[in-house]
Amino acid sequence: MLCLALALPAPLLAQEPHFETNATAAWVYDISTGTVLLSKNADTPLPPASMSKLMTLNMLFEALKDGRVTMDTQFSVSSRAKAMGGSTMFLNEMDRPRVEDLIHGIIINSGNDACVVVAEGLAGSEEAFAKLMTERAKALGMENSHFANASGWPDPGQRMSMHDLGILATRLITQFPEYYPFFSMLQFNYEDRAPANSHNRNPLLKLGEGGDWTADGLKTGHTEEAGYGLVGSAQQGDRRVVFVITGLESDTARAKEGEAVANWAFRQFVKKTVATKGQHLAEAPVWLGAAPSVGLVPGGDVSLLLPALAADGVSAKAEFSGPVEAPITAGQKLGELVIDVPGMAQHRVDLVAESDVAPGGFSVRLKTAVGRLMSRAMDASGS
Repeated sequence: MLCLALALPAPLLAQEPHFETNATAAWVYDISTGTVLLSKNADTPLPPASMSKLMTLNMLFEALKDGRVTMDTQFSVSSRAKAMGGSTMFLNEMDRPRVEDLIHGIIINSGNDACVVVAEGLAGSEEAFAKLMTERAKALGMENSHFANASGWPDPGQRMSMHDLGILATRLITQFPEYYPFFSMLQFNYEDRAPANSHNRNPLLKLGEGGDWTADGLKTGHTEEAGYGLVGSAQQGDRRVVFVITGLESDTARAKEGEAVANWAFRQFVKKTVATKGQHLAEAPVWLGAAPSVGLVPGGDVSLLLPALAADGVSAKAEFSGPVEAPITAGQKLGELVIDVPGMAQHRVDLVAESDVAPGGFSVRLKTAVGRLMSRAMDASGS
């Protein structure tokens, strides 16, 4: 592996912007650049309370996506679902709620009854559905999640890490854009039964669009064991941030902490382009080629999220295995651009060939062979 130090025209980094969150565990992620901004006890499995309803929604969105159900599909309501305590949309056995009603009921009313209806409608029983949730979570890279139910009802077997909730939130935003607007809806009252429970509990949605960022999701959670938590997301221009916090002592503390985290994420970091698509960054030697070397360029623009208060401090290098054997095709991956920013995760970007390099002709091969023979001869005489 060969490494070439590079100089990138990017201002960076006096010191890592630090945020002391009051949450017992937190994870903050910038989707637009793939940057983790904050991780505190983020991989510890914790009681997720109603935030785990996001996994139930993921399972339902997947069923919509592959055509197993439609928005108008009606589900039956069991006695078990009707008997659920806590937050509900007040369903009874005579109801046949549509999928769209149940989505509203889970997001806005945080309906435990709605979650059981979805679980039984998709898997036959809540126990079977919880098993499917756990298996699907593992397949999606959520290694610290295990489900015992569909609603987040307190159970020793119901655990998620804040990192896993962030992975899940990012998936809901990026993979199901047609359904994501449901998360910003403020009110739903099924059959006019629950006026007192008809408002979305996400405190950041009430901030409106008067500030420099806008919140539009996703889910709150609260139990005595878990404390108050929030899976939130907000946008500012072309940036989107996902943040997960838990363990706050009150809904007021949750609202303040969520707003503080979002302010910090948007105001202490800026998105900068440090290299552009096709920008010549390095040369890799070519073996048996019509040209002695080939340029290394990024396949696309390279944008990083950097602290707003910046100073020189970035380091970058091109890593590739070389010499690179001809023939080479323009756009062929040859290595990686490795960018290190103090206090932040290493950033790696593919480097590709700037141009084609054809195999060398007879003279190139003869010259290479003679060079190798001379090198061997010199080594032998030296020994």
